[in-house]
Amino acid sequence: MKVALYARVSTKDKGQDPEMQLTELREFAAKRGWQVAGEFVDVGVSGSKDSRPQLDAMMRLAKTRKVDVIAVWKLDRFGRSLRHLVDALAELNAVGCAFVALRDNLDLSTPAGKLMFHIIGAMAEFERELIRERVKAGLAHARSKGQKLGRPRIRRDRDRDAKAIRQMRAEGDSYGEIGEALGRTKSDIYRVCTTLGCEPDRSSTSGPLNC
Repeated sequence: MKVALYARVSTKDKGQDPEMQLTELREFAAKRGWQVAGEFVDVGVSGSKDSRPQLDAMMRLAKTRKVDVIAVWKLDRFGRSLRHLVDALAELNAVGCAFVALRDNLDLSTPAGKLMFHIIGAMAEFERELIRERVKAGLAHARSKGQKLGRPRIRRDRDRDAKAIRQMRAEGDSYGEIGEALGRTKSDIYRVCTTLGCEPDRSSTSGPLNC
């Protein structure tokens, strides 16, 4: 089996050395009889970031089925977010790539490890439900106090192109022509015109505008 080794340290200049992590991972791979297909190291990168240069490169390798296992020293080297961990493990599971966290005794290449993956997934779902319930409770409390929720409505009469749109409509230009001239969509121009009142006078066959 081909294994990719991943190590991470948060700082570059405080004596942190990823070599300690890699040494233990190499020894573990040798004991399992796995071939090391690559070593990926992120230096000076926070574990709170889901996207990291070497981590992303390793995940791309796994998704193209060029490695069978990803091994990390500890789970917190791979990611500190439960959501990120579950999502990443699900992606690896989908392409048949196992995952090992050496110091945490997590080995998804074994039946016990696969069971642990389902437990972690259940914990992540529980966390999402708790967050969802807290959000709902917060919204209900805000409404009970008469607070208006949602994004504030855009005042289209204060649109940056309002004056130009009004003039161009008065001169008979279509929504599409105005949008093309101003680099905006036809539907956006229509909404601004509706707010400004720049609509054709339906009572006139020549179509004068009410601007």
